[in-house]
Amino acid sequence: MRAAAALLFLLLVIFTGCQKSCNRPTPVAPAPSASPSPTATFTATPAPTPIPYTQRHFPCLSNTVVGKQFDYSPEDEEEEVHLISAKLGEDSKLIAHANHISRFKSIEPGDSVHIDNRHVVACDITNGILVNLPQRMLFYYDHGKLVTSYPVAIGKPDWETPVGAFSIVSRSRNPTWVVPKNIRDEMEEEGREVQTRVAPGPGNPLGNYWMGTSIPGIGIHATNSPASIYSYHTHGCVRLDPDNAKDLFGRIARGVPGMIVYEPINFAKLDDGRIFLEVDRDIYEEGGATLDDARHIANSLALTDLIDWDGAAAVVNNHDGIAHDVTAKK
Repeated sequence: MRAAAALLFLLLVIFTGCQKSCNRPTPVAPAPSASPSPTATFTATPAPTPIPYTQRHFPCLSNTVVGKQFDYSPEDEEEEVHLISAKLGEDSKLIAHANHISRFKSIEPGDSVHIDNRHVVACDITNGILVNLPQRMLFYYDHGKLVTSYPVAIGKPDWETPVGAFSIVSRSRNPTWVVPKNIRDEMEEEGREVQTRVAPGPGNPLGNYWMGTSIPGIGIHATNSPASIYSYHTHGCVRLDPDNAKDLFGRIARGVPGMIVYEPINFAKLDDGRIFLEVDRDIYEEGGATLDDARHIANSLALTDLIDWDGAAAVVNNHDGIAHDVTAKK
């Protein structure tokens, strides 16, 4: 009776966990043993222990700004402003405003738009994957060195991506999507076809690459909707452009640590002494994005006297997600 009760409890826990999953591929079943032992037991390999979230380095002063100001022109075919925004990591409204065009305009090869996709590099950890949700940016560090960064899509405001430390516990090419119950319920409520499994291919929202994290139900994956990147659009997972997902997949292995943080204000001090400030929307309404917050962080980083606070106030007010030079004039 005790064994049966224990088995029933275990099945209940597994079933409940599956209902809360975001986007989750089908696990690959192990090959059967040629001569199984009737007394064999299976012990799961524990996931690598990530850096505790409470031990993250915050507030931290970055020394790097990625991105630049430049003119972008499509190479082979026209691209809508939304797709350019997703590819380069600048809000489509900003691109449209800076170039005096509609957000829905298609840019032809040979034409160009001005882009400013500068971002302060988050620096809470300096080894592994770091995602800052308000920034919609993922940074990958290897032993203290920034290797690469990508714009990402994260959970929508009513389906938030959770913060916390994690490690990469699985990697899959061409995953099958097992649709969790909460997403099936959403499909039904919206009058869409209710799917339970989606095979690999162009209709699979996980794209060609899945990197599962130790945060239950949360993965980093590609997409079949590249225009959705650099948005708050997912069911909690972190979504990458297909080419960027392939690149990250090739760089990491199981056990790589990571952290998801929520920090709408980020400062950087470059080697030449310039101070940059990036302020993003407080999309989940967690707070921490006011001028008082910026002053408090700057004071903690010993930057207060180095900053043009009129300029900083404008950056806070605009919260456009772009790194701006706020160095005090001498």
